[in-house]
Amino acid sequence: MRRKLLLHIHKGIDEMSMFRKIPQAIAATALLLPGGCSRAPMMDMDGSFLPSWMFCLLAGILAAGITYWQLVRRRLQHRVMPEVIFYPSLAVAVACLLWLVFFR
Repeated sequence: MRRKLLLHIHKGIDEMSMFRKIPQAIAATALLLPGGCSRAPMMDMDGSFLPSWMFCLLAGILAAGITYWQLVRRRLQHRVMPEVIFYPSLAVAVACLLWLVFFR
């Protein structure tokens, strides 16, 4: 009986040591991730360096706004049902496409 209890306690200790290794693995991964940010494309605008994705996002928002304006003008807006999903998705898709074409 005592031997079973000791084996059960030992098994619990092994499980706890596994949980102690998880934060260490997360910390090691977090230290490696910022290395991907070192070569971010930057643009010089009046002496201020801005990330290029900001310009792509601005262009994506403008494209979504122009699309909205054109759909309202042609009375086709009712065909776009989930507007809350459609216009932000369009802005992100255009921004990603522009970034891939011009900066990658």
